[in-house]
Parts: sequence; structure tokens; C-alpha cells
Amino acid sequence: MSPEERNVMRQRENLRRETIKRETEAALRESGLRLNPQERAVFESRYIQERRKVEQALRHQIEAERQQQLPGLIQQLKKEFQIDQPARSPATKPAESPNPKK
Repeated sequence: MSPEERNVMRQRENLRRETIKRETEAALRESGLRLNPQERAVFESRYIQERRKVEQALRHQIEAERQQQLPGLIQQLKKEFQIDQPARSPATKPAESPNPKK
């Protein structure tokens, strides 16, 4: 990976961590809990752990739905493209280039 690509990856990871940190702090505020620093650290850790589980479950759910819908999509596209293409007979050869390579 080039240094530029590594930098982009690093920036994305930092952005992801900042987003999770903000959302964790928001969840703590919304809970109304008043925690000492140790309890806060445990809360943040558990929030992140449970959030990962939720996100993983959602990814699995989306993938399962995608796999169910792909065959229908493929059939729909197959029909569309068969209609758009002129009928080809198996005996028809593709046209040769005017300048054949030797």
C-alpha cells in the first residue's frame, strides 16, 4: 500500500473512532446516569461491544436479504437484455477487424 493509501486508511479509522466516541458519549448523556470514571469506562466498553453485535447482526440481515433478492434481479436483467439484443443465430460469426494482426 502506498503512503497516500495508508494515510487515507488512517484518516478513515480516526473518523470512525471519533464517531463512535461521540455516539458513546451521547448514549451516556441520554441514559441520565452519573458515573465515576471507572464506571464510565465500563459503560463505554460495553456500549461499544453491544454496538458491534448490533452492527454485525444488521450486516448479516442485509446480506441475507441481498442473497434472496439477487436471483430475481438477475432474472429481471436477463429478460431486459435479451429483449434489447437483436436475435443472434449460432452460425453468425462476429465481424473481423479490417486490419488483422499477423
